[in-house]
Amino acid sequence: MSVVEKKLFNVLLVGNPNTGKSTLFNSLTGLNQKVGNFPGVTVDKKSGTFKVNNQVVNIIDLPGTYSLAPNSEDEKVTNQYILEAKNDEIIVVVADVTNLKRNLLLLTQIMDLGKKVVLVLNMMDLLQKNNQEVNVEKLSKLLGISVIPINAHIGKGVDELKNAIVHFKANPVKFIEKDSLANAVDETMLRYGKINEIVNQCFSSKGEGKTSVLTKKIDNILTHKFYGYLIFLSILFTIFQAIFSWSSYPMELIEKGFLLLGNWLGNTLSQGILNDLIVNGIVAGLSGIFVFVPQITMLFAFIVVLEDTGYMSRVSFLMDRILRQFGLNGKSIIPLLSSTACAVPAIMSTRTITNLKERLITIMVAPLISCSARIPVYTLLIGLIISKDSSWGVFNLQGLLMMGLYLIGFIAALGAAWVMKKLIKSKEKSSFIMEMPIYRMPRWKNVGLSIYSKVQVFLFDAGKIIVAISIVLWVLSSYGPSNTFEKIEEKYAVETNNYSSLSEKEINHLISAEKLEASYAGIIGKTIEPLIQPIGFDWKIGISLVTSFAAREVFVGTMATLYSVGDEENTMSIREKMMNAKNAETGEKLYSTATTMSLLLFYAFAMQCMATLAVVYRETKSIKWPLIQLTYMGVLAYLSSFIVYHIFA
Repeated sequence: MSVVEKKLFNVLLVGNPNTGKSTLFNSLTGLNQKVGNFPGVTVDKKSGTFKVNNQVVNIIDLPGTYSLAPNSEDEKVTNQYILEAKNDEIIVVVADVTNLKRNLLLLTQIMDLGKKVVLVLNMMDLLQKNNQEVNVEKLSKLLGISVIPINAHIGKGVDELKNAIVHFKANPVKFIEKDSLANAVDETMLRYGKINEIVNQCFSSKGEGKTSVLTKKIDNILTHKFYGYLIFLSILFTIFQAIFSWSSYPMELIEKGFLLLGNWLGNTLSQGILNDLIVNGIVAGLSGIFVFVPQITMLFAFIVVLEDTGYMSRVSFLMDRILRQFGLNGKSIIPLLSSTACAVPAIMSTRTITNLKERLITIMVAPLISCSARIPVYTLLIGLIISKDSSWGVFNLQGLLMMGLYLIGFIAALGAAWVMKKLIKSKEKSSFIMEMPIYRMPRWKNVGLSIYSKVQVFLFDAGKIIVAISIVLWVLSSYGPSNTFEKIEEKYAVETNNYSSLSEKEINHLISAEKLEASYAGIIGKTIEPLIQPIGFDWKIGISLVTSFAAREVFVGTMATLYSVGDEENTMSIREKMMNAKNAETGEKLYSTATTMSLLLFYAFAMQCMATLAVVYRETKSIKWPLIQLTYMGVLAYLSSFIVYHIFA
């Protein structure tokens, strides 16, 4: 007989930034997580469940905040959820035990709302390394609430927290009486006065610990005004070299796997329209995204590790000196670096920038940073002009060009920001305050879960779009206006003498190529071809530019579908097919250095992502800014492609 599970109340997970809240959330929920948006806003919402004694608890991870006086969009969401917490909901406040005085301000404000509260003292391992001790029982008694010491890094104390949540018994306790307070300043001073008394009674210190000393020594190097920048560039260089070098073997395996799958399906399924749709439409489209999963995974892995070690905060501090000259500040670097994964969450993360002008400029330039959706495009195109074995000394040339494209995007973002700094007027003063967490080894479970969730979103979100577009493209490529295909077949049947020197395979290839050009897809491509010919693009590339507005990585799936139509044997990869493609007018190699470099720059600069435009509209609450973004990025892409094409032509 199965045990009936009982759905319990919600648990709200709150705390200051950099307290290990996300790590605790991962420890509590494991893979039982969902990512979405809070109702009515585009702020990231993470929720999950865990079980205790066959009882299910739903936990919501709220954005970090320092107090119940919100300054940013993220903090407003947290503030609203706390204020509206129901009587049967428990609020778990996660505190960095090494900075307890600052962390307790939020806790005491929540206590005075009459909410059910549990205090979690995280990073207990660091307390010992810092030569400090805390009397947990005394702290619990003085606050009048449950206090659970944990080390979320290794999961220690998590079970105790689960039991404290399920068996919550404490009554709400008031921290201070606010009736006699004159204003908010007096209230804050009174709170910190009591907090200091409590902390002083519960804490003891034996001097500065090894961790703090080591952090300061590392910071002297990583935030150095000269060496800091060199180290940062070296880290980026290493990332892009690794992405190409380490991922080549698994990519080849996936590529060969899809070729084998396509051939097997083609030979197993009954010949006809369904066979052609599955092999040359769906499988060909999916192969264009799955083959790049190793590179996407590595990029996400590097980003998560850099965040988890505490290095990203140093990058913000380091880059603040430079970014201020371009109308940005140090906090802008987090959205800009996050854009290397995806511009959508990166733009949403600008809510931590309190200066409205700096936030708007960051939103407008973030899509110029090359995102993970561009990696499949870059990899495919770079492989057309540089072989994987090409090197410059010990450096892989493909990796060098990839890093160059990322640097070009960053330089373009700074240039666009500088122009907007001059055009957008504001009297609001800028400020930059960021807490520097201590350095620590990555929490590998947290890293693994983050990579898993990011790759899953990438695959499923992109996969749905690519399958849909691949099917539509297959239909557009396989059919044309009435009798068009029949006339092409009749032409080759009647004019047999003109093709007597060709084999049946070569004649079938000519028929397929002519049918594709006469199809609905070909008509669309031919319509826009005059506009893109000056930058070296043909009608097939034109179709890919149109489909890429759904998502940039669709370019690869589009090319895979277009070059697979009529390929009955399915023996070559999309890269091989594109390398063999010829210019219909000149007979020369279609993807020359000039055309390929032009296409690389176009994808580096063009705004080809409807999701990004949608989130810019939601964040700015105006159609004006996404239209400006679409226009200036489109003009920049076209002019850059035009110049580079005529330089290399």
